[in-house]
Amino acid sequence: MAMNKETYSSPLSTRYASQEMQYLFSEDFKFRTWRRLWVSLARAERMLGLDISKEQIAELEAHVDHVNYDVAEARERVVRHDVMSHVYAYGLQCPKAAPIIHLGASVSYVGDNADVVILREACKVILKKAAEVIKNLASFAYNYRKMPCLGYTHLQPTKLTTVGKRATLWMYELCMDMENLEFQLSKLKLLGSKGDIGTQSSFMRLFDGDEDKVRRLEQEIALDMGFLSCVPVAGQTYSRKTDAYILSALSGFAQSASKFANDLRLLQAFGEMEEPYEEEQIAASSIPYMHTPIRAERICALSRYVMVGAMSPSFTASSQWLERTLDDSPNRRLTIPETFLAVDAILNVYINIAQGLIVNEDVVHSRVMQKLPLMAAERLTGDANGADVFKQYRHVSQNIKSGEELIDRLAADENIPCDKEALLANMVPEMYIGRSVSQVEDFLLNVSLPMINKYSSNDVKAELNI
Repeated sequence: MAMNKETYSSPLSTRYASQEMQYLFSEDFKFRTWRRLWVSLARAERMLGLDISKEQIAELEAHVDHVNYDVAEARERVVRHDVMSHVYAYGLQCPKAAPIIHLGASVSYVGDNADVVILREACKVILKKAAEVIKNLASFAYNYRKMPCLGYTHLQPTKLTTVGKRATLWMYELCMDMENLEFQLSKLKLLGSKGDIGTQSSFMRLFDGDEDKVRRLEQEIALDMGFLSCVPVAGQTYSRKTDAYILSALSGFAQSASKFANDLRLLQAFGEMEEPYEEEQIAASSIPYMHTPIRAERICALSRYVMVGAMSPSFTASSQWLERTLDDSPNRRLTIPETFLAVDAILNVYINIAQGLIVNEDVVHSRVMQKLPLMAAERLTGDANGADVFKQYRHVSQNIKSGEELIDRLAADENIPCDKEALLANMVPEMYIGRSVSQVEDFLLNVSLPMINKYSSNDVKAELNI
């Protein structure tokens, strides 16, 4: 992408977000959507009896995707109004239809309805990419479902889990996020044709007071634009709580991704796992042997940006005076696109990491075996010999860091009837992972695969060999 070196450019556009997501928030997608809305309005008005010809509709349809930006921009410099500038530019391309473009509509008819369309399409991109992350993690979880590793509470090793079971924790939170966003998407409605302050008075005049036609007008527009309905009531705009709900859902993706990335950063510090590392990648100019988790760190950084920014729409929603004020506009222009672009960027990195996660199996096993004597001894003394012996085990095991030292002390303690051979016989990691393997398998079959299949045309189970 060519960059102007003399002006500020958002890193989300130049470094992080995909072209797919950037296009949805581009001027071109917005203004083409405006034209689709004007065509939809004209079709519905014609169907309901207004004096609009097929020829006028055809003329509008022919120029939906051919926005004459130079004309619109020149006109806006004169009239200082973006919507009316584009009405003028569209009208020059469609001289027969010019009188009926935007007929009866308010500025919010194109502005807010287009925003809803953009929200819908952007949410679809997020869901598709989140499903790709889960797909990658599903393969990883299945492949490592049986591999014991240390489990932690308070960042202290306590019991054993498996590498694959831990991955299901990451996946489940993303599934929760997807379900939340799917719900918000299922409730998303167009503003419709509500008029200047939501009373539809201009359309009542157009249709000579026929309320049934005014109701049907926006229902036809909703169906034409791919929605089931429009909001039942509104002021000048759709409720800004819609933005707050959706950005809150996006914050959930950032929370889940950041949790994963922080876990990976810890595990990489322990030497157990690593994010993918490319052959020519330079980690640090002065420490060439160091592998830094730069992708995971990027996820954490972008996630903080999203979680903070996602709070902004709640303040906007709470400060809309009466039927509407304009203090929402600059804020929404910044927070909504930037939050979507940032979550898109997060998921792009997450997809990449999940596809190439590295497990250092020798390190994982070595760390398990260092702590396993503690678990084996606790199991034998606690399960087989009663509370008094278990209390003595607690006493003996205090301040011991080495598993081998603990085995020797327990075997030498006359108050603990547990010999060294019995302790060593229980040094089998698979004895301490509980239902980890079946939990992974159950989760993949019942939760993650159904979610992935919604967004894949392939048989994911067969593709992942699960």
